[in-house]
Formats: sequence, structure tokens, C-alpha cells
Amino acid sequence: MESGRWSFPASDRQERRGSTTVGRMTHNRRQLIIAGPAVIAGTVLGAAPALGAAPAHGATGDAVPDHHGGRPPVTPDAFLDVLTIPAIQQLFRRHRLTARELTERYLDRIATIDPLLGAVIVLDPTARAQAAAADRRRRDRRTRGPLDGIPVLLKDNVDTAHLQTTAGSRALLGAPPRSDAALVTALRAAGAVILGKANLSEWANFRSNTATSGWSGVGGQTNNPYVLDRNPDGSSAGSAVGVAAALCQVAVGTETNGSIVGPSGQNGVVGLKPTLGLVSRTGVVPITAYQDTAGPLARHVIDAAILLGALRSPDGRDPVTLSVPDSVPDSFTDGLTSARLRGRRIGVWRQAGIDADTDAIVQHAVEVITGAGGVAVELEVADGEAGDLSFTAMKSEFPAALAGYLATRRTQYRTLQDLVDFDLADPIELSKFDQSLFLDCLAAPPASDPAIVAARKQSTELSRAALDGLLDSDRLDAIMSPANSPAWLTTYGSGDAFLLGSSGPAARAGYPNLSVPAGFAGELPVGVNFMGRRWDDHRLLQVGAAFERAAHARRAPRFLPSS
Repeated sequence: MESGRWSFPASDRQERRGSTTVGRMTHNRRQLIIAGPAVIAGTVLGAAPALGAAPAHGATGDAVPDHHGGRPPVTPDAFLDVLTIPAIQQLFRRHRLTARELTERYLDRIATIDPLLGAVIVLDPTARAQAAAADRRRRDRRTRGPLDGIPVLLKDNVDTAHLQTTAGSRALLGAPPRSDAALVTALRAAGAVILGKANLSEWANFRSNTATSGWSGVGGQTNNPYVLDRNPDGSSAGSAVGVAAALCQVAVGTETNGSIVGPSGQNGVVGLKPTLGLVSRTGVVPITAYQDTAGPLARHVIDAAILLGALRSPDGRDPVTLSVPDSVPDSFTDGLTSARLRGRRIGVWRQAGIDADTDAIVQHAVEVITGAGGVAVELEVADGEAGDLSFTAMKSEFPAALAGYLATRRTQYRTLQDLVDFDLADPIELSKFDQSLFLDCLAAPPASDPAIVAARKQSTELSRAALDGLLDSDRLDAIMSPANSPAWLTTYGSGDAFLLGSSGPAARAGYPNLSVPAGFAGELPVGVNFMGRRWDDHRLLQVGAAFERAAHARRAPRFLPSS
């Protein structure tokens, strides 16, 4: 590479007590994030050979092998870890980095690190060509916006026309979907580089009552990058781990209840479950139209906001996206760099007494908020039977929603019963846990049953009333609660050793929920969720950005084999 360009010499990758050492210049990670593009773009690394074009593993479109042995890297990639999308775009503009070089770096990172993690199911063989096209657009001054040339991983329940989409099930291996999901079309229009597909809890964790999060028949087990024998949570396990381990700049996950914010907290990244309707679900494997949504995962709040802006697009095939009010901004980044906690009123739902480490981290988060001039308001979120009612409704809603999706695919499997029969005959699918939840769904009444219709309506109303009542009566900007407890050991047979989370009320209400890193229990990250009003995603991102800046809680994973 020519002198003065951004390069990635492996010999220079060091982390010393939270500092990033770059050539002869050392910047504290906090300073880099606060200063943003100007500092990072002004930093020149030591000389290094140009990144090669040798294909990364899986680059032909083959499934990434499920190995988790081998020796972990000594240090994380400190350069990629601190880079934000605005910093990358500044480097692009100053001709110190190209989209092709950045993409090669992430592909190399996947080839080197992912055998330990199992985060990536398949790589997109066109990723380099996509990046080269972004570079040509930049040379021709036709850049499409802040996401142009940025590498993205997609959860493997999001349709891609030229690349497999399996929801983790071996039943859907083979012919890819006929067309891209609406959100993928939006990403391509924004110039994003689709690196590949991320592993997930099979069928978005809706196959078994004793499932192990992060496992699928196609991708095997995804591991927590902080401590490899710990669980990443799910169902957006690969998306969260891919972001945390710097296998991509940002990722797309999906959530019905907890599947973005849970793994975000457990893997030390930012994740936003948007307001229901902000992002189209067309071409996303469904569970229920009343709660399903896709959303962004990132290492930095600003990156999540940029990705959300690209994902948002009205879609006549998903009518709820046509109900977005005019008050929702086109850009979700406005005010993020200047956002402060001073004067913000934050409700605190502690869920104390379940886990001592989590209690201490929540207390520290409260001290961060009040120390920065915010007001903490103690409260409890109680939405009664909403959780049980929602789960009852989902078991009835899922079979019909799934059949509707399967009708769009080139597959012989058309119904939930077909998938149950496939699993019984397959040597892999039932090797770790059963399909008891599939069977429960087959036995459930149809979604049109009056009792199910009433259950869904009551669940939504209870959760909305609980959140709206607290947000309005206490004049709150958001409600904060722990996103997770420290990650449990990954085991099979009895399900996840889950202790606590706070995704339910916002998931059932269809309201936004933002997870932001808050601290560590030893080596294991814990996040906090910020819940807000319907369509208040932008305000939540401002609160999250202010908290992120005040807390400085995130650190890169060290890939320890065991705790």
C-alpha cells in the first residue's frame, strides 16, 4: 500500500489497557470514539503489504464449516473494533481506505476467527464485486450515502435471491429464494456490501421448548466471543457475535421477543428492535406478524442508527409499514453526536435480586445517568398476563404464517407438518434437542379462533398500557432495565439457563427497545435496554448514544476458551 493509506498490519494489532496502539501513535479508545472520523482518519498506520485477494473460506458460497477448535488469536482486531461508519466514510473520502480493502479485511477476519465462533453460515461470493462497485461509484461521485461500501451480515432468515436462506434448517438447503427480502433490496439500494449470512437459533428459536440458543442444523453452535464455552443467546446469535468479534461492520437481526436485544447484551454490542412497522418483514421467515421485526446490530450506536435509516422503507406488501407517521425522521443520526443525558428522565426497572452481578451493573448504569445530570425514576413494569397470552397466540399464528412464507420458496416442504416429518428423518436436526414447540403449534387452534384473536388483542393492549402509563405519568424519555444476565454455559438437553431479560413488554407492544453495553461480570458483558414510546426510535437512539458516551462500557472480546 502507498504511504499514508489505512492498512491493517497483523503485527501492529495491540490492545494495552484499553488503548489502541497505531504505529508510533497511541490513542485511548474512548478518545477515538468521541473524536470520531477526524482523529481516526488522521492516524497513519505503519507500512504493511497490500491485502491479498485470496478467497476467504466459504467465499464460493459453500457453507462455512462448523469447527470450534484451534487456538484463539492473542488480541482482538483493535482497528476494526473502534471504527465507526462515519470514520470509515472519512477514510474513503481521503483515499486512505477503499471498500474493497475493508471487505477483504472482514473476509480475512472471518476466515481467521470464525472457526472458533460459528457465526457465519455462508459467505456471499459477490462481496468483493459489490465492494469494487462501491469504489467505482465513489470515484465517479455517485456515492449512495453513509452505508455505501459498508460490509453487512444478514441473519439467515432474511431472503437473498442468489444466496441460501435456511432459518438454520437443513430442510431449506438447496435453491435460494426467488427474490431478495424488501430490507435487502433497501440495503443494496444504499450501497451496502452483503458479506454473507449469519447463524441463528434454528427457526428463530421457535422449534423446541428446550432449545439451546445459537444452534442450528445448518450452522451448528455459535459461541460467545468473550468466553467460548458460554452461550451467545439468540435467536440473532450469529449477527451479534459477528458484530462483537469484528467479522462485519454491522449486521441485521430479527426479533419476536428478545432476539435482537438479548444477544446484543450478552455479546457486548448495540442492538435495536425498532417500532413494529418501521422495517418491512416481506421476505423474512415469520413467527407472528404482531411482533416480528428486523433491526440493526452494531458496535456503536451511530452505526445502528445509520443501518436503521437504510432498512426503513415503506412496503405495500407489508401494510403496517405504511402507517409510519410523518413525525418519524428520515435520518436517525441527527443529534446523536451531541446527545447528552443531562435533563433526561429515565425510568429504572431493576429486576433486582435475581443476579448480583447484574444488580451491580444496573446500579452503575444508574450512577452514570445521574452523574451525567439525568434523573433516575425507580419503577416496576407490570403487564399482567400479557406474556402468557402472547405465547398462546403465537403458537396459533405461526403455522399459517410459516405456510405463507414456504409458498414463496422453491421447496417441497409446504407446511409445519412437512418440517416435523423432515426433522424426524434427518440425522442432524434432532441431535441436540427436540421439536416439542413445533408439535405444540400443530396442536394449537387456528389463529382465527375467537379465543386466540382475543388473546392477541389483550396481550398487545396490556403491554402498551403498562409502558404508556409509566412513560406518560412520570414524563420519561425511556425506561431502562437489564438486557441480560451474564452468559450461561452452553449445554444441550435441558435448554438455556436463562435468568432475566426485559424484552417482553416492548416486544408485545410493538414499541422500540435499544440494548447498549453497560458493564462486565468478570469477562462477560451485560447490557441495559432502553424502551420507549411507539415510533420513538430516534429519541431512544439519542438516549443510547448519550449513555454510550458517558459509560464507555464496551470492550472487545478476548476469545477465552473458558471462564
